[in-house]
Amino acid sequence: MSARQRTGGLTQVGVPTWIYAPAALGALFVVVPLAAILVTIDWTHFIPLITSESSRTALLLSVKTATASTAICVFLGVPMALALARGQFPGRSVLRALVLLPLVLPPVVGGIALLYTFGRQGLLGHHLDLLGIRIAFSTTAVVLAQAFVSLPFLVISLEGALRSAESGYEHVAATLGARPTMVLRTVTLPLALPGLISGAVLAFARSLGEFGATLTFAGSLQGVTRTLPLEIYLQRETDADAAVALSLLLIIVATLIVIVSTSRRLAVLP
Repeated sequence: MSARQRTGGLTQVGVPTWIYAPAALGALFVVVPLAAILVTIDWTHFIPLITSESSRTALLLSVKTATASTAICVFLGVPMALALARGQFPGRSVLRALVLLPLVLPPVVGGIALLYTFGRQGLLGHHLDLLGIRIAFSTTAVVLAQAFVSLPFLVISLEGALRSAESGYEHVAATLGARPTMVLRTVTLPLALPGLISGAVLAFARSLGEFGATLTFAGSLQGVTRTLPLEIYLQRETDADAAVALSLLLIIVATLIVIVSTSRRLAVLP
């Protein structure tokens, strides 16, 4: 098959044919392990396994905490992405590197960092404890752990959308006398909305699957901090069939979230 095609009088350059071989290999690398779960599940007991009280409690807690952490990511991540994409200030590249650091840090390191910040003897936790506020090993700790590891996903997605968005409309609005806040609300954010949706979805999905930072900072208390990934890990030690069934449940939930959010994102595109 030719790598060049003529469309409307213009020659479009495709990809070399050999590219499809490693691309197919990469697809198999993702699909085969997921298929292995499907063929391993004890389908006759699938429904009872995923509807047990502990499973339902863990799933509900995961959805609640992931929603809360995503809200925190949006609240903090939108200003950060705007500052990185549109702001001009010393140390911007350093700030970007620090913001994206949780992407490369092992989650357990993030959990330790949070523990030594908000734990009872931590940097801030010591003062909060004097006020009767305890964060570590609570549901709040789960939310903070999820937000810590998920925030970079929203920031990098929204910053990329802001950089690729046409800035001419913003200049026109400013020329017509619109204040920066009005330009942000009526022009900048609507243009970057697809990137914001994509980033929020990535943050939610990352929060839903968070394990290491949550276990380190929040522990595994049923109904309080034991999210679905922690429940899967616990069941793996005692009931392998339940662990596999819950893994498929988590995959299904994450897939539905991505599909729904992607369709909404496409709907807002011009």
